[in-house]
Amino acid sequence: MVENKKKPNPIDIHVGSRIRLRRTMLGMSQEKLGESLGITFQQIQKYEKGTNRVGASRLQNIATILNVPVSFFFEDAPGEGAGASGSAEPASSNYVVDFLSSSEGLQLNRAFVRISDPKVRRKLVDLVKALAAEAESD
Repeated sequence: MVENKKKPNPIDIHVGSRIRLRRTMLGMSQEKLGESLGITFQQIQKYEKGTNRVGASRLQNIATILNVPVSFFFEDAPGEGAGASGSAEPASSNYVVDFLSSSEGLQLNRAFVRISDPKVRRKLVDLVKALAAEAESD
């Protein structure tokens, strides 16, 4: 029993984090997603951590429930596109994932998408940029 605990595959971890990201963006609990799939929330936890690999048919079901294409789960996956995109892309993607995984980021995202007037949205983006620039100069 030398190597009893196997490390999760980086792709499985990535796919799991994308499942969690989309689920939280929709405000859906692990229990609700599990119910929709006919499995326990503990199984969802294992998928999201990358501990358990998600099978193809299950991933298709998850994509349908979360209203995204299956490709969503593989965007910016480790080792993807070793060439044209370089290494800047995954870093920016991780920043977005980190932001949307935070309570404030999630609240801001949910509130922002409810603003229907594009001019108000633009002014809000300008305000946030101005505040960020001001904080940077302090």
